[in-house]
Amino acid sequence: MNTNIKTKDLRPKTAEEYVSLIDNALFEIEDLRAAAEYDEDSMGEALKFLDELEQHVRGLRDRMAAGTYRFEDRDLPFMKMVKNVDDRLLPFKQLLVIINATHRKGLNVEEEE
Repeated sequence: MNTNIKTKDLRPKTAEEYVSLIDNALFEIEDLRAAAEYDEDSMGEALKFLDELEQHVRGLRDRMAAGTYRFEDRDLPFMKMVKNVDDRLLPFKQLLVIINATHRKGLNVEEEE
């Protein structure tokens, strides 16, 4: 009997799914920027970190497109910033956490038992 309790691993299973997550993050960044520019009173704080976040995520996507991206067991550069931003100001924070987990652990490839 297998007594290991597994939590749901949300990392993508294929490179295409991983690229799609990163593309989704870029879309979410653009969407959040538009919302923050429209409603600076309640969302303006997001403008303080969005440019840097977009630069890092776009750099990741560019490395993938160029074939120079490598998985490695350390946080992506934007994670320190992401961890310090309130979830209400960064509604797609979990998406960035999944991208980082994939970067650190690789794709979610099923292991044969």
